[in-house]
Amino acid sequence: MQLGMIGLGKMGGNMVTRLIRGGHKIVAYDRSADAVKAAVAQGATAASSLQDLVDKLDMPRAVWVMVPAGAPTEDTVKTLAGFMQPDDTIIDGGNSKFTDDARRAAELSAKKINYQDAGTSGGVWGLQNGYCLMVGGDKPIFDRLEPIYKTLAPENGYGYMGKHGAGHFVKMVHNGVEYAMMQAYAEGFDIMKATDFNLDLAKIGTLWMQGSVVRSWLLDLGAAALQKNPTLEGIKPFVNDSGEGRWTVEAAVNLAVPAPTITASLFARFESRQTDSFSMKFLNALRNQFGGHEIVK
Repeated sequence: MQLGMIGLGKMGGNMVTRLIRGGHKIVAYDRSADAVKAAVAQGATAASSLQDLVDKLDMPRAVWVMVPAGAPTEDTVKTLAGFMQPDDTIIDGGNSKFTDDARRAAELSAKKINYQDAGTSGGVWGLQNGYCLMVGGDKPIFDRLEPIYKTLAPENGYGYMGKHGAGHFVKMVHNGVEYAMMQAYAEGFDIMKATDFNLDLAKIGTLWMQGSVVRSWLLDLGAAALQKNPTLEGIKPFVNDSGEGRWTVEAAVNLAVPAPTITASLFARFESRQTDSFSMKFLNALRNQFGGHEIVK
């Protein structure tokens, strides 16, 4: 199939390579000329602008948007829609909030342009392992684009989730679960580091991958990080969040579904960014007030 790809970063660039290797024809655009050159080196056709990309695609066109969520995606979709024709399709493969999908789909539907939300997981390893794809939108459009999804995913690694927004909703919850898993691993290894057994954490991470009930790809990556840097020297204890964890907690609240573990993992990330925590100072002062405990200066 022919596909336009907008956004050739760590994931988008690798997706272009995987699609070309799968026999698809890609027209690629990015604001970075070097990123476009890299895609062309893999066999893609370069586009100099969004309009140029659309002009180089045969109708009905399909364009995959792989840019950061929020304003970058919103602006790209709106601009792109101005160049497209009825029965063309825009696929948002980023981490957009699921509530934006229904609105975008309705706006594009007024122009008879199709919309698919494709929750995409796989990170920088997707080129090698494939991307897990969770897709929402109209089923006939999913069926039309299935060869694209099939090439990007590993075997049995893609699926139709339902109406517009369902793909990004499932991906959002996926990332919320990921937050909790990562936090549990981090806490467990912290406990083992604190003991006087002088444990080899990298060795334990590798050991746990061999038949243990807690084995996972995340643990495999953690073990690899410890093998490379056993003391994690030079890494600041500051953890960002890209939004999906917050949205998962928000959805849990709105649906009255208890999600204490995911919520705690999100708050732990917030706490990691406090270099001068007022709440910890307050706890210190309270312990002194009621128990006469020494205040740590």
